[in-house]
Amino acid sequence: MLIQFSKYQGTGNDFIIIDNRSGNIQLTEAQVKQLCDRRFGIGGDGLMLLNSSAEYDFEMKYYNADGAEGSMCGNGGRCLTRFAYDCGIHKDEYHFVATDGPHEAHFGKNQWIHLKMKDVNAIENLRHAAVLDTGSPHYIKEVQNLETLDAVKEGREIRYSDEFKENGINVNFVEPELKKIRVRTYERGVEDETFSCGTGVTAAALVFAHNETGFNRVEVETRGGHLAVEFDKTGEERFENIWLCGPAVFVFKGQIEA
Repeated sequence: MLIQFSKYQGTGNDFIIIDNRSGNIQLTEAQVKQLCDRRFGIGGDGLMLLNSSAEYDFEMKYYNADGAEGSMCGNGGRCLTRFAYDCGIHKDEYHFVATDGPHEAHFGKNQWIHLKMKDVNAIENLRHAAVLDTGSPHYIKEVQNLETLDAVKEGREIRYSDEFKENGINVNFVEPELKKIRVRTYERGVEDETFSCGTGVTAAALVFAHNETGFNRVEVETRGGHLAVEFDKTGEERFENIWLCGPAVFVFKGQIEA
């Protein structure tokens, strides 16, 4: 089967995207894993299908690099919105559905894409770390000397600990600075550090909110670039109107036999 694909990246978090509005593309786990392989395939942190939807502008179908269907991907959602626009779906406000429910998205300044995330109603405190779900489960740990941290080794130890090994968890190491936070993420499904993780950045921003209540905007630096998270903190562990803001960039397109 000859597949037409495009490659997009959001702060270094890169994705293979396929227009599947016809519904003709059916991929196995092995095929997805092969396509995402950086030596023997196209290479990517994940793969997405742009599917048709009767109730929304499109459906987001996301697969991890290991081939398994994944949970919500924030950077992926922004990249898929950009891809939808490049495919001719032009809207002032996009409404699409993903595995964690409906989302909104729109273009902001400098062609940044603002993606609305699901509300968060709980943060679990766990041995000097925080655990919360922003569409995907995340473990947030504050660290010092983030740049010299062995994020793969330490992230893998947490991800495969007895507590999390069955379902997995994304592990985020955060170093707060005066006006921003820096984040590095070990992602389940990729089983490696990625240059950026949208749901992880969102989770970290909520945990490190500047204001006890009301509007927050947290600037975030990842290995792949700059993002921002805006939200309303409505309670000690309640967050609403959450927006992940950042770039989504076309890289290249091509075709491959799968």
